[in-house]
Amino acid sequence: MFKLKPYWVKSPKWIKWLFPSYVWHISTPKKELFLTFDDGPDPVVTPFVLDQLKRYNAKATFFCIGECAKRQPMLLKRIKEEGHQIGNHTQHHLNGWSTNLKKYQLDILEAEKWLYNSEPKKIKLFRPPYGKSTLSQRKFLKQQGYTSIMWSILSADFDTELTKEEVLNNVISNTTKKGSILIFHDSLKMRKKVIYCLPKVLKHFSEKGYQFKRIDASTL
Repeated sequence: MFKLKPYWVKSPKWIKWLFPSYVWHISTPKKELFLTFDDGPDPVVTPFVLDQLKRYNAKATFFCIGECAKRQPMLLKRIKEEGHQIGNHTQHHLNGWSTNLKKYQLDILEAEKWLYNSEPKKIKLFRPPYGKSTLSQRKFLKQQGYTSIMWSILSADFDTELTKEEVLNNVISNTTKKGSILIFHDSLKMRKKVIYCLPKVLKHFSEKGYQFKRIDASTL
């Protein structure tokens, strides 16, 4: 029996039109894809992800939870040193729709302290947990100089009803455009699916001539 999912694997055009201040896709004439990872850094999954990226000379963008970065400072340092981009994913993975503005603001600013360590920031990227934020929260982010990054293709590695093969198919079959932003999670709960899917995604698209880039000022 068909069951309607509460998410879209491929972001529909109408939602991009409804939220034009979000970045859903990177405009590029080159065969480039943009891997992103949410909810880390994790001491088990993130090192695996970094090793795989290095194997394919791939760069990515990590939307880190401040609390995780606080617990894993050396792992955060490794992400930066290996040339990947860091983005803010709030301090405590807050759902914007159920969090008042003041609490949300303070959580974002708290995450900044652990993610950037007072170092110069060439670009400030943000991804709302669950993809949910309010208009007032988005206005605050803009005032703080953040660019909000969403996604073109959702792997749905978080969906407990999907097999790892189905997660892989979500990415392989739906990624058809240059500049697509792909999303996985480098968290312990998604470990098995990420370990299965990521090497295959990197291999598949690398063999098709794609390069994996990080999201930074030069790509926006």
